Amino acid sequence: MSFAFDPAVLKLPSAHFIGGAYVETPFTIDILSPSTGEAVGAIPCAGADTVDQAVRTAREALERSGWAKMRPRDRRNALCAWADLMEAEARTLAALEAVCSSRPFAQVVTGDIPVTAEQIRFFAEFADKEGGTLAPVSTDHFGYVSDEPYGVIGAITPWNFPISMAGWKLGPALAAGNAVVLKPSEMTPYSTLYMAELAVRAGIPKGILNIVLGDGPTTGAAITGHAGIDKVSFTGSTRAGGAIMENIARSGIKPMTLELGGKSPMLVFADADLDLAADCLDRGIMSNAGQACVSGSRMIVAEEIAGALADKLKARFARYRPAHTLAMQPGFSPIISEKQLSRIDSIVQAAAGQGAEAICGGARFDCDGSYYQPTLITGVDAESPAVREEIFGPVASFQTFTTEDEAMALASHPTYGLCAGLFTRDLSRAMRLTRRLEAGTVWVNRYGRSRDHILPTTGWKSSGLGSDLGREAYRANRRTKSVLIDL
Repeated sequence: MSFAFDPAVLKLPSAHFIGGAYVETPFTIDILSPSTGEAVGAIPCAGADTVDQAVRTAREALERSGWAKMRPRDRRNALCAWADLMEAEARTLAALEAVCSSRPFAQVVTGDIPVTAEQIRFFAEFADKEGGTLAPVSTDHFGYVSDEPYGVIGAITPWNFPISMAGWKLGPALAAGNAVVLKPSEMTPYSTLYMAELAVRAGIPKGILNIVLGDGPTTGAAITGHAGIDKVSFTGSTRAGGAIMENIARSGIKPMTLELGGKSPMLVFADADLDLAADCLDRGIMSNAGQACVSGSRMIVAEEIAGALADKLKARFARYRPAHTLAMQPGFSPIISEKQLSRIDSIVQAAAGQGAEAICGGARFDCDGSYYQPTLITGVDAESPAVREEIFGPVASFQTFTTEDEAMALASHPTYGLCAGLFTRDLSRAMRLTRRLEAGTVWVNRYGRSRDHILPTTGWKSSGLGSDLGREAYRANRRTKSVLIDL
């Protein structure tokens, strides 16, 4: 197999990044390649003392640099220069991501990095365009609402899209004038560390962006429970989000943004364009091998077209072939770890034990690395683990309906409400059902985000609190102050 670059010459940043410099502590966590299962490096795990050092450094940097108080246009310019550097260093960034993640090198170069740079520029433009408001008070008063940064944001990002998720957290937080202490996933740390290096090179003051490495129970808990963290932003599982809420409640009240799990339905009506629907359903579950919170893992299809659509999906699923994330041409992504692959397979087998049938897939690929076959499961009901649990893999359930009300009942999930897809040529139906679907985002005749970064992503039910992306994400990184002056 030909690689896009020589991994033997790749320099892996393997220490915490605090105050604009690498801070080394003993290595305790091995970093594995999901493409091969082999170790590629190791990182330390930050304890409470290292996290405290990062928080104090962030606070001091805010005071020393005046990042929050500088001319907003200067903050905007520094962020745009950072985005430019990310694009200029795209191949290095992509290599650092692909070497240990599920993201293929070529997709990171052409997709993740330019989109993330674009989002950072999007948020940078809010710096000198969003401000307070004049309040309509009586004529003998002068009232206004100002907004100010929180101070130090504690951010925790997942392993499935390391660069993208770091951009989601850092873009609005930095544009709003905050400093950040960010913990990337202990499985995929390298690209986030290099992003922090590039931020300093771009002119963002040292100490405004700090990266601490480690796991959730130790490092993540130290961040969310730290008294010097003014707000927490987290993307990850619903279970982990609940643990973060508990930790914050024990250590003191502070605001939080949580983008959590999903079990998103994709509804296909009989009048839909079947080829369009099949393409969208395919991408909706197979992108990143289903390792995305927005994955469309529940297919809900009108009974009269179910057989034809299932055949189209099986044909598309059969085309996927595993490929190393460093390969010249991207292929089907690996599952991030053997532990996660075993969990995926256990849910598939549990569903089969309850009478479900995998009409394609249903097992790991016969190759090196952690790869699972694209899988479509029929014969399920609401109690099936294939319908109930977030699988986070290339596995979708397939159910049928005969009426709109039945479709809505199947689409409703007791736990999750992140996204939903709807396929129909009937505009009235589309408008009617988008109101009924219990989800923070609904896509009609498509599945997945566009590059219209103004649209926020919001979780309903246990899929989250607050918003990432959009104007809402910028505003969520600033707090309001009401002022009333007697004249």
